[in-house]
Amino acid sequence: MKLDKDTIKKDFSRKLITMFSEDIQEASNLHKYLAFASLIKEYCAENWMMSNKAYTKDEKKQVYYFSMEFLIGKLLRSNLLNLGIEKESEEALKELGIDLNELEESEMDAGLGNGGLGRLAACFLDSMASLEIPGHGCGIRYKYGLFEQKIVNGYQVEIPDNWLKEGNVWETRKDDKAVVVKFGGNVTPVTINGRLNFIHENYRAVKAVPCDTPIIGYKNKTVNTLRLWSAETFEKDKELDFSSFKYGNYSKAVEYKSSVESISQVLYPDDSQIEGKILRLKQQYFFVSAGIQSIIRTYKKRNKPINELDKYVAIHINDTHPAIAVPELMRILMDEEGLGWDEAFEITKNVISYTNHTIMAEALEKWPINIFKELLPRIYMIVEEINRRFIEELKLKYHEDWNKINSMAIISSGQIKMANLAIIGGHSVNGVAKLHTEILKKRELANFYELYPERFNNKTNGITHRRWLLQANPKLAELITNTIGNDWVRNPIKLDELEKYAKDSGFQEELYNIKRNNKIKFAKEVENKYGIVVNPDSVFDVQAKRLHAYKRQLLNVIHIAYLYNNLKENPNLDIIPRTFFFAAKASPSYYLAKEIIKLINTIGDKVNNDKSIRDKIKVIFLENYRVSLAEKIIPCADVSEQISTASKEASGTGNMKFMMNGAVTIATLDGANIEIRDRVGEENIVTFGLTAEEVMNYEKNGGYWSKELYYKDRRIHTVIDQMTNGYFGVPSSEFKDIYNHLVEQNDEYFVFKDFDSYVKAQEKIDFLYRQRSKWMEMCAINIAKSGAFSSDNTILQYAKEIWHNISTRD
Repeated sequence: MKLDKDTIKKDFSRKLITMFSEDIQEASNLHKYLAFASLIKEYCAENWMMSNKAYTKDEKKQVYYFSMEFLIGKLLRSNLLNLGIEKESEEALKELGIDLNELEESEMDAGLGNGGLGRLAACFLDSMASLEIPGHGCGIRYKYGLFEQKIVNGYQVEIPDNWLKEGNVWETRKDDKAVVVKFGGNVTPVTINGRLNFIHENYRAVKAVPCDTPIIGYKNKTVNTLRLWSAETFEKDKELDFSSFKYGNYSKAVEYKSSVESISQVLYPDDSQIEGKILRLKQQYFFVSAGIQSIIRTYKKRNKPINELDKYVAIHINDTHPAIAVPELMRILMDEEGLGWDEAFEITKNVISYTNHTIMAEALEKWPINIFKELLPRIYMIVEEINRRFIEELKLKYHEDWNKINSMAIISSGQIKMANLAIIGGHSVNGVAKLHTEILKKRELANFYELYPERFNNKTNGITHRRWLLQANPKLAELITNTIGNDWVRNPIKLDELEKYAKDSGFQEELYNIKRNNKIKFAKEVENKYGIVVNPDSVFDVQAKRLHAYKRQLLNVIHIAYLYNNLKENPNLDIIPRTFFFAAKASPSYYLAKEIIKLINTIGDKVNNDKSIRDKIKVIFLENYRVSLAEKIIPCADVSEQISTASKEASGTGNMKFMMNGAVTIATLDGANIEIRDRVGEENIVTFGLTAEEVMNYEKNGGYWSKELYYKDRRIHTVIDQMTNGYFGVPSSEFKDIYNHLVEQNDEYFVFKDFDSYVKAQEKIDFLYRQRSKWMEMCAINIAKSGAFSSDNTILQYAKEIWHNISTRD
């Protein structure tokens, strides 16, 4: 689409009048944003319509990506970029006296995700549209996001993330596409014309209403769809509710309406109690059932036989949350389309593929049978039958090896194992980094790998360079284009060509200035928000990711306390000034993680207000981490902290975003850090700590005692004692849980064990940063080698090796 600035100005002025009866002078920033975003959506509408029409007419196979999270961030700037009208829009608005950056501030980050899982899904959608792959997202339209994080007296406080308070201009509600999702009730088997049928009765019906968001491909005519489902009551139910209210039974009416709408109310409800577990299971079945019903309805418009579904449809499940797609597709194929078991199961396996994102036991979902069976009676029957047939298959192969059989069964010990269901009911299982996939094959899922070796494969995660470089760091993108041309935008592996300029002093100087200007800009924002003056010439050391003990924010903050102690002993200590940034949300029920946030802020208060250390270190906890904040902090990072316990982080994608923006990674040999090292070379990354093999050996055979290191290493002992003796100005009991976790409970994630190695790695960072030319060379090589981690490359691998017969852009 080619639009000049005059057309955009005229269209925008008209849109303001038609939407709000206001001209530019009287309209608020919010109204200007809503009108402008609505206009941009109109600009993509025709291509969106034509893409959808083409998908129902042609022979192309379509991909449906099922995920509990789609962390899409703000869409205005990325949509302008992908439509190819960013420059024209910026100029048009400027001539009208409007700053596009200020307009963007009125847009809320979509509250549709939490961390890497959701951001990966968003990157994948962007790549599919840009590669002209017919691919759509399927999830839940959460009324509230995870939560908005406030830091009060150092503590995390959660308030509702009301991201929809001004509506969502990008979505289109499709009431005519609504479907029914059924919960509870009873299932009666009946024989009709010699065929066994299953009648579902007395169920509670929930209306699933789709809200569609366009996913615009980069400078092409492809516009795919993110379809998010909203849980609502039916009109007749509302009348019943009113009747209940009229006769004084108000609480019953409200309870019913609330129970339905709660399904799409909030991302990840607390499941520490049974009510929360039921709600989570409801959420998962709700969007999976609605999504598959919608897929089948669309497929039928193509006039293809149902037994050829696997030729034209691929359903990919992102982690175990949508694993219930296996029995739901079986249910529809058998109960509604009349296929027999064997044919339905073969089609289901061919259609469904599964990405495993973790080896953490708590993240491999299991559901108690009693909850599952009562809420989803027909689905439970199908799962039970899949399990029975699978166990018969195992008994033939493994005879009486019941330990192996029970470990692989879908149903055992009163629980339903969703990862096992996903593996058995699909044709592909992929890990998300080479190390992660090898651990799955050799340890966590070794029995399944032995049974189905052909199903296992690796697809290392990726990020969209359009948002994380072109959009987030436009000056760097401009420098790259001026240096090697713009082929890298469509073919990101071409970033490799930058390597030959890594030692070029002119290129290094421009790269340095871009980074420094990014730092100056962000430092001003920090001062305005937090009242803390940040030195833009300090090393910006950033750990931005979900707060979890295995990600080891604790290791980072203990090292900061150690540095502080050194500076107190010797204020003249020769270290490069450091600003340590943390950004992370902790799950509301994860008390250890919330204590770590309090610890970071407590140590930060001590450090930041101590004039005797001469501002050589500062500690900033960035409140309410989200996509739009990530787009600001990542381009100005000098050091990327990727310090998870080896073997625990499946891949990581933050590590890729930081390297793409010219940060040097300090890393354990975990997840995709290994592949980053292999790409940039050992001299352009700083690694430390136990290997995955060493960690797993300790876990299996023992031999590590954290208490021994606590008493043996004076540096550790001093910091831990300071946490619990009131040194940091809080009650001595404040960090008792952290003390117990590290000392009494034997430091599950090897923080003490890796501490000495981490200190040496940080000293190496200090040494390298002093050599400006060497440091800028490292930054340049990291940027050059980041193209391999574009999600475009990842999606092409998915398309060719998992989804099969998917058409892509040449």
